[in-house]
Amino acid sequence: MTPVPLSVLDLAPVPAGGSSRQALLDTVALAQEVEHLGYGRFWVAEHHGMPGVASSAPAVLIGAIAAATSAIRVGSGGVMLPNHAPLVVAEQFGTLEALHAGRIDLGLGRAPGTDPATASALRRGASADDFAAELLALRSFFDGQWSPGHPWASLQAVPALGNGPAIWLLGSSGYSARLAGLLGLPFSFAHHFAPHGTLQALELYRAHFRPSEVLAAPYAMVCASVVLADTDDRARELAMPGALAFLRLRSGRPGRLPSVPEALSYPYAPHERAFVEQRLAQQSIGGPATVRASLERLLDDTGADELMVTTMVPDPADRLRSFAGLAELPLRAGAPVAG
Repeated sequence: MTPVPLSVLDLAPVPAGGSSRQALLDTVALAQEVEHLGYGRFWVAEHHGMPGVASSAPAVLIGAIAAATSAIRVGSGGVMLPNHAPLVVAEQFGTLEALHAGRIDLGLGRAPGTDPATASALRRGASADDFAAELLALRSFFDGQWSPGHPWASLQAVPALGNGPAIWLLGSSGYSARLAGLLGLPFSFAHHFAPHGTLQALELYRAHFRPSEVLAAPYAMVCASVVLADTDDRARELAMPGALAFLRLRSGRPGRLPSVPEALSYPYAPHERAFVEQRLAQQSIGGPATVRASLERLLDDTGADELMVTTMVPDPADRLRSFAGLAELPLRAGAPVAG
């Protein structure tokens, strides 16, 4: 079996005692190292109003990363389209593609990536229900192929026209999976936070796939949470801050990514401990053998064409060691899954 292509999703995590500026600089430096390790893509997220995540403006961060690297594909995981006018996204990513031809991925999602109050502050009247129409308009700004009578057909997005990035649909449910299939686009599923919906979404994607100018056959990527260290015990310690941060987020108390000692000494109530244990069980955490076995099960189950990993640990050096260790594992691709 051929090795599965590996990619990275990074959120520019802000650790306790750290700053957003340093988190962003660390992400750019991490992208440079990941490129040297042979990863194929480096994507950044869009989250708003989260003190522990500095990645709120993916187009800006992508520009900095692409300028600091030379070959790795750089993209958004993703741009949340309800937050942005399609014309603005076309101009931003057309500019990125014009400057870094053949290296830009535009991953698009339907969720706002934040709480309702922050979403209202973004001043967009669009909703997830408008996603398909806005996606088609966004593509038309890049290729100039508008449906007859479209009210925006006379507009020009400069320099988007003729400088279209690779468009991906992202999802944590079946809607985007089905739409990606119908449009013949590549699809990435957010297994890292919606693992129970992974197989159903991929089945929908493949079942609805129609060949297009972009793809002759389905191409599915799965994003998984991974923490790899020398031993299982050390990997679990490193994973605890991310689990505690997620617990606090779900409890309405978002904050910066806690340190390992803080996460280990936190006085978890029984229901909190259960939440954290469930969260950790959904991730690939451990030494090399444990992580390899976990990820190969995921690849076997999903038949994914590509594996994207995200690693939420406070120290960027530990983040890099996890990615470096994963790059050395001889992961085999899962068996192809028919549509």
